[in-house]
Amino acid sequence: MPDRILGLATKMSDLTTAKVSEIQGVTRATRLLALNALIEATRAGDAGKGFAVVAHEVNGISERVTKIAHELRLMFEHEVAELQSTAGQVRGARLADLASYVIEVIDRNLYERSCDVRWWATDSAMTDLCSQPDDAVARQHANQRLAVILGAYTVYLDLWVTDADGTIIASGRPDQYPVTGQSVRHERWFQAAMKTASGDDFVVDDIRRAPLLGDRPVATYATAIRADSASNSPAIGTLGIFFDWETQSASVVNSLRLTEEEKSRTRVVLLDRTHHVIAASDNRGVLEEHFPLRLIDGTRGSYGQPDGTMIGYALTPGFETYRGLGWYGVLVQSPAPTGQDYYFT
Repeated sequence: MPDRILGLATKMSDLTTAKVSEIQGVTRATRLLALNALIEATRAGDAGKGFAVVAHEVNGISERVTKIAHELRLMFEHEVAELQSTAGQVRGARLADLASYVIEVIDRNLYERSCDVRWWATDSAMTDLCSQPDDAVARQHANQRLAVILGAYTVYLDLWVTDADGTIIASGRPDQYPVTGQSVRHERWFQAAMKTASGDDFVVDDIRRAPLLGDRPVATYATAIRADSASNSPAIGTLGIFFDWETQSASVVNSLRLTEEEKSRTRVVLLDRTHHVIAASDNRGVLEEHFPLRLIDGTRGSYGQPDGTMIGYALTPGFETYRGLGWYGVLVQSPAPTGQDYYFT
């Protein structure tokens, strides 16, 4: 609708300019005729005096029409400019609303991941294995338990249990990802998980490609596995869960209810706290592009560019106990083609 208003405003401005120009052209011709008539009346002497009066009147009327046409043009220019400004504001607010929706969907989704990792870390299969990392029976049980969880929660690529030294001792998909025995002790998520103060805490890493998971982009959540599943017991290992970011984020950025015409000129992106693209509806620049976001307001806003492109954005608000990671939802929408779907006569 904002684009339609802008299109109609543009058409109205163009039409008004054209018609006022026609009027001004006619009045110029009229003034020229009046001037010629006045010259001829002067030549005619007394016989032309009456015609001279008419010529003066015609010239006066022409000047008044010219003035009215000029005022009309100025009035329409002002009104159209105000209408275009209002339509632009409405369009920007809508894009900001949609950006807010996108980032809120992500927040709610990732809040669940933070709950999952803390819950599953208390599973007896995990604590038993970390208490006895060399026990083959305990390892088989943990593998089976992780596989069951993956069967129910299809949003994950894999789940790993590590010992306190960072060696992977169990996983949910050993046939697809043979990671058992690999070390992750240098990974930030493992180091941070081992330092968590209690079972209520968790860590989340930046979106990055995981070499041990086929180089797929993942959102990694982790926490410590604690002796006897007690919240304040010492950490005896970690649980890392790997959210299938590529698939799940794509479903979110492509979930907006836009018309096919709008989709063709709208790009939906998610940015991390450093404004790097971590998801995009057009699949361009993911984990490579730095987006030049201009923050008018730190949490939510919109702005236009000289070519008519409008950008709306919203900062992650977090969800319940999940504070968010400083991410932004962003929509970039180019203007509708001039005259498309606009009918104004």
